[in-house]
Amino acid sequence: MATSNSLHITAYVLSLIGGIIILIVSLVSLVWFAANGSSWGGFGGWMSGMMNRYHGFGAGAQADYTLFTAVSIIAIFSGAIVILGAVMLHLQPRNHITWGVLILIFAIVSFADMGGLLIGAILGIVGGALALSYRPPAQAQTQPQPMQQQT
Repeated sequence: MATSNSLHITAYVLSLIGGIIILIVSLVSLVWFAANGSSWGGFGGWMSGMMNRYHGFGAGAQADYTLFTAVSIIAIFSGAIVILGAVMLHLQPRNHITWGVLILIFAIVSFADMGGLLIGAILGIVGGALALSYRPPAQAQTQPQPMQQQT
């Protein structure tokens, strides 16, 4: 059975790695769609073949990638919040419920942009669930000792 401290560290590491993967994949996705990158690789332009202009939602030879760019920005925000939640979980383990819920929600939101190739979102969800199940060790409560009289 895992100790409480190892569960805390495991939740922190999984959430942090998941958030980093979500952030990196979302940044690549943002750059790709903001630069109309998918039209370079066969979805438009001179390599589109017979289906030219049909794949771009009726927008002509080049599709409008504004929606995909907006979704990538949402996923970047989600990845940053998952990383923030993981760091705060490590710094403030007493608030593990708050940070676990935050990690869980934004890891699920990151599915909008494939959640860091799904791996990042799954790591974030597992890390958030571990953070929710984590029980911090009870503080040792010391009560003042009554003063003994000297005789």
